[in-house]
Amino acid sequence: MIVTSALDPAIERPRIERILASEDIVAALPWHSMNTSAATTPAGQALEATRPRAAAGSRGLDRLLSTRADTVGERELPRGSPDASKRSDAPRRPRVVIVGGGFGGLATARTLARSDVDITLVDRTNHHLFQPLLYQVAIAGLSPSEIAAPIRSILRRQPNVSVMLAEVVGVDFERRRLRVTGAELEYDFLVLAAGGRTSYFGHDEWAAVAPGLKDLDDALDIRRRVLMGFERAEKELDPARRRAQLTFVVVGAGPTGVELAGAIAELARFALARDFRSIDPSAACVLLLEGGPRVLPTFSPKLSERAARQLARLGVKVRLDTRVTSIDASGVQTSSDRIDADTVIWAAGVGGSPLAASLGVPLDRAGRVLVEPDLSLPGHPEVFAIGDMAAFLHQGGTALPGVSPVAMQMGRHAARCIRARLAGGASSPFRYTDRGTLATIGRSAAVAKLGRLELSGWPAWIAWLFIHIYFLIGFRNRVVVLLEWAWAYFTYQRGARLITGRKP
Repeated sequence: MIVTSALDPAIERPRIERILASEDIVAALPWHSMNTSAATTPAGQALEATRPRAAAGSRGLDRLLSTRADTVGERELPRGSPDASKRSDAPRRPRVVIVGGGFGGLATARTLARSDVDITLVDRTNHHLFQPLLYQVAIAGLSPSEIAAPIRSILRRQPNVSVMLAEVVGVDFERRRLRVTGAELEYDFLVLAAGGRTSYFGHDEWAAVAPGLKDLDDALDIRRRVLMGFERAEKELDPARRRAQLTFVVVGAGPTGVELAGAIAELARFALARDFRSIDPSAACVLLLEGGPRVLPTFSPKLSERAARQLARLGVKVRLDTRVTSIDASGVQTSSDRIDADTVIWAAGVGGSPLAASLGVPLDRAGRVLVEPDLSLPGHPEVFAIGDMAAFLHQGGTALPGVSPVAMQMGRHAARCIRARLAGGASSPFRYTDRGTLATIGRSAAVAKLGRLELSGWPAWIAWLFIHIYFLIGFRNRVVVLLEWAWAYFTYQRGARLITGRKP
């Protein structure tokens, strides 16, 4: 693609007139011969016109100056350059718009790195978040910057991608436009990877008193609530109130709930054990409530039982077959009794993004988009939904888990489908390859299912540690997190015990 710089005819005319006065000078110029490669370029052809036989008369010279003003100063622009996109005569490349800079969105963008397309990635935040370690921020193990990285920085070496910080407000399928705050984006292919949100199963009023864990704001809010529980108990004189302040309830015994409950128990028993004078932090009560018959229901019964034993060793009280019927600022009402607790954390459900509800397409009960076998939307083969936003029911009849490996594989598959369509082919059905599942419980305590291999305890914890370090984005983040964990392992200390974030 070519852009030009204009020349001033008042400056150029005298110089060219001098050149035209001498046949020898003209013949000596490197672009004189039509056999040279320069004469085949627009610039070379325009300069060839300065030979005396083609430039006789003032009108010829005027045309020459006009032509040179349009061609001299040409430079080749890289694909994806902002200047290149401004040329009205530029050939239009297919436009791919990606909503969301999480695991799925980044996987799509990276897979299309060498494709002849222009990509716009839209996200309402400027950073990619490594969600598997979000609970570590919530329980003061890591700082936010150690598990997040700017999206622009991640994609800076990919010239066919531009990043836009904006909130998506809707999609116009007929006109193929994505509506964002203050603008519209035209697309040929659209990939919706907006993630999910915490689902309270119809009781959204519980969100104010029982935060979920989906982003950094949630993590900092939970960290504030947990640490403030100990601070308030330190100055409380009423024994009943003190017990409520030192009672921490986690609702939901999936991987997030198990990790949170184990981390709170470790924080109380080790990191805070000698920091207070009026209370014994190790006496804090950590309750894990699960509506089903076992913890970690997506794991095998054997691993679930091992996880329950490891939780018990940390002091976590697990209550199975316990359904929550009400939550307020002073505690939880269950199907069997009332629990007085100042701190309640919700880890029981994930629903689709609010964007999914605005699309007017079929959704499942959790609000996720029911996608076709190739991950496209019904009736819209140019639009794909991936990650937590999608309900893929074409492999076993049940939706795939909302974990990062699923999102990444979906993102890569959506990109391959786009490439196939651009090449004139058809998209192929998606199939998820389960390479394993891990959940950590605490210090040297975890469970892992890696293919047919099942691990628990210290071996599973080591596997969990190195796998998460490997997938962290950024060399600096990997080194810092590894050092933080090594420090915490040997000293029983947590370095991010700062009370920040939302006010109580």
